[in-house]
Amino acid sequence: MTQVQVIDYQRFESSLDALRERYGNAQPFPHIAFDDFLPKAYVQLLNEQFPDTEAKRKQGSEHTPVILENGQEAQLGKEWLSRESFVSLPFRRLYWELNSTRFVRLLEDLTGIEKLLVDPHLFGGGVHQVKPGGYLKVHADFNIHPDFGYERRLNLLIYLNENWPPEYGGNLEFWSRDMRQCVQSFAPLAGRCVIFNTLSTAFHGHPHPLTCPPHRRRRSIALYYYSHGCPEEGDKAAHGTLWQQLPGES
Repeated sequence: MTQVQVIDYQRFESSLDALRERYGNAQPFPHIAFDDFLPKAYVQLLNEQFPDTEAKRKQGSEHTPVILENGQEAQLGKEWLSRESFVSLPFRRLYWELNSTRFVRLLEDLTGIEKLLVDPHLFGGGVHQVKPGGYLKVHADFNIHPDFGYERRLNLLIYLNENWPPEYGGNLEFWSRDMRQCVQSFAPLAGRCVIFNTLSTAFHGHPHPLTCPPHRRRRSIALYYYSHGCPEEGDKAAHGTLWQQLPGES
């Protein structure tokens, strides 16, 4: 495999004070987005070796649809691979880097969250893709790791979609805690990374059906980070995904 640098640490470590302030002051909840988080050559490598999630489905990627009270599916056309053994070396190398001590310390410095823990099993994370017409309803994520009991603290999403014009849709939307308005919207462009706190009111999703051509997919990589306890929100009961309705939805 061609050796391409995965993370440009100097880029982030040299401006941590400004990035930390930007992260903490972001609305509607702490977050930050980086363009060209991964080198273009590495994004191209990941796309060239992107796994066939449909072929792998019977080996562990299939999931049970979630049906909301109004009868609508919470997510449509989405598949993912959490198992590291299902992906090629470039993906594994990226996982290893994003779970490395240096990168986790960078996340701690950026977000102010101490003693972050990684998830070696990538529960719910890993490689994601959504087919044309697919969507993910606005929601707040589950808050307790089902195996370890740790508090979920951060989401890190990396997009791999080259040549993705606005009319394809699929923007990641951040909604206000009263669900009255979309406050931020990020196109899922290749190399873009979005990091945000996973609070019980951190409502996000891409709720509008994709309008990309039949041969295209909305591709992304997701990693989640945890800690032992969450002082910002106090003692919380465990909850699953908190699905939300958009304004005007029945």
